[in-house]
Amino acid sequence: MPDYDNHASTRPAAWRENWTEGDDSPFAGRETADRADEYRTLTYEVDGRVARITFNRPERGNAITADTPRELAEVVERADLDPRVHVMLLSGRGKGFCGGYDLSIFAENAGGPDGGPDPATGTAIDPMAQARNHNPFGRWDPMLDYAMMSRFNRGFASLLHANKPTVAKLHGFCVAGGTDIALFCDQIICADDTKIGYPPTRVWGVPAAGMWAHRLGDQRAKRLLLTGDCLSGRQAAEWGLAVESCPPDELDQRAEDLVGKIAMMPVNQLMMVKLALNSALLAQGVQNSATISTVFDGVSRHTREGYAFQLRAATAGFREAVRERDEPFGDHKRAQFGGHDETASDRTAR
Repeated sequence: MPDYDNHASTRPAAWRENWTEGDDSPFAGRETADRADEYRTLTYEVDGRVARITFNRPERGNAITADTPRELAEVVERADLDPRVHVMLLSGRGKGFCGGYDLSIFAENAGGPDGGPDPATGTAIDPMAQARNHNPFGRWDPMLDYAMMSRFNRGFASLLHANKPTVAKLHGFCVAGGTDIALFCDQIICADDTKIGYPPTRVWGVPAAGMWAHRLGDQRAKRLLLTGDCLSGRQAAEWGLAVESCPPDELDQRAEDLVGKIAMMPVNQLMMVKLALNSALLAQGVQNSATISTVFDGVSRHTREGYAFQLRAATAGFREAVRERDEPFGDHKRAQFGGHDETASDRTAR
């Protein structure tokens, strides 16, 4: 016999209830495991209906390591499966969102390990094995390179392929490999003075995620990647890369307002809308773009010019190599359009 006294129609705005709320919930009476997982590169917490994923290597500009894509994919999956969560908010601690890949282990100290073996040791993402594969005087195996970089991409792409919406909150800097992560999010909100771009297209890099044209269109993507120029957060919003920009001191509140509105939506509505809109985006060939871009990213690091940059970084240090790369363009440590100082570590150059 139906329980009409407890039917959803008897409760005001019951459509805004969470999947776990109400005696008629599929999750009624089911307990949630109390997990206290710790991660090397990020933190994860659920705050009401918002899953907060925060990069947590501020002393290194939240630089990407072999742990980053695996841990990111793991927490995105946690949020996707958690019926309490409606939206994921991705941000970074410290002075910026993410300054790119932490390349010091490859170019400055030839991949010398700083501790004992970990799960990456002896695999295709072993930093020592990859450092040897990047030896300018050795033999390059492009498929070993691809085995590593394609897995980074798959980890980052979990943000796009998640059932639930993902929002990136950018401040300070989101450059090089950091953009590979942010551009996979469904929404980007940023501070006006954020530096956003991929300077390594000037030498030794192609954006492996291949998302720029899908987010900006052909001409504007080429305008940035044929020069390595960066956008300020304000221009990112004007160009449609970000959904919103604001003064730095307003960013936290504006981001909370955005995810708060998303979180009020029924989670199944959010999933249906995202999946429907993603079908159009994926039909543009996102996977093909990623495959081609990942291959060319590997090639760019093994050209005569790429080796020259790598050897210069190894002998003079990344700081000097990056300065020599960027100063002729007039934007060393500055956003091309915004003129704001970059605070990313000079050791995270791709």
